[in-house]
Parts: sequence; structure tokens; C-alpha cells
Amino acid sequence: MRNFKKYKVWELGHQLTLDMYKSTRKFPKEEIYGLTSQIRRSSYSIPANIAEGCGRESEPEFKRFLTISQGSASELEYFNILARDLEIIDHIEFEKFDKQINLVKRSLHSLIKKLK
Repeated sequence: MRNFKKYKVWELGHQLTLDMYKSTRKFPKEEIYGLTSQIRRSSYSIPANIAEGCGRESEPEFKRFLTISQGSASELEYFNILARDLEIIDHIEFEKFDKQINLVKRSLHSLIKKLK
């Protein structure tokens, strides 16, 4: 069984989730069941799926959960664009999250390729 805490990509995903939670605390109250909820869900889905994949017995299962994490990262990337375009976050915050999200996506891609 793999230890998910030893994977750098899990650390990156966890930090991204913490940062997203901090940011969404400032979102309008009317977004609590909309964009706030979706951003939080897609962000924590990234490290959660890495952790779940580590608990699986086979490499193909681990890879499948990493792929699910990639999908969540892409979803989060869209929500970041939406939050910017709705002017809920400013350009500086958008850029910060965009860099973090893309680093997670590249790291997931690299790990998946290593498993082939």
C-alpha cells in the first residue's frame, strides 16, 4: 500500500485546497450552494482521489484515481476562470490559483506517465 502523504502532488493538491477554502470564505453568501461549494468540492477531490488511489491494491487502480484527480483539477481550472469573469476574485488571485492548478495538473500528468 502506498503512503499518499509521500507524494509531492498530494501536498500540492492539499495546499491548493487550503488556499481555495480561504479564498471562498470571501465569496458572496448567495454563492454558498453554487460556486463556493463547487470550488471546494473540486479542489478537495484532487488530493482525496490521490489518497484513495494509494489505498488501492493495483497500479491500474491507482492510475485511474490519478486520472479522476486530473479531471477535478480541470474542473477547478474552469471555476477559477468563472470566478474571475464574475469578478468574485481579482486578477492577482486568479493568476495565483491558475499557476497552482496548472502545477498540480502537470504533476499528475508526470506521475501518470511514470506508471505506464
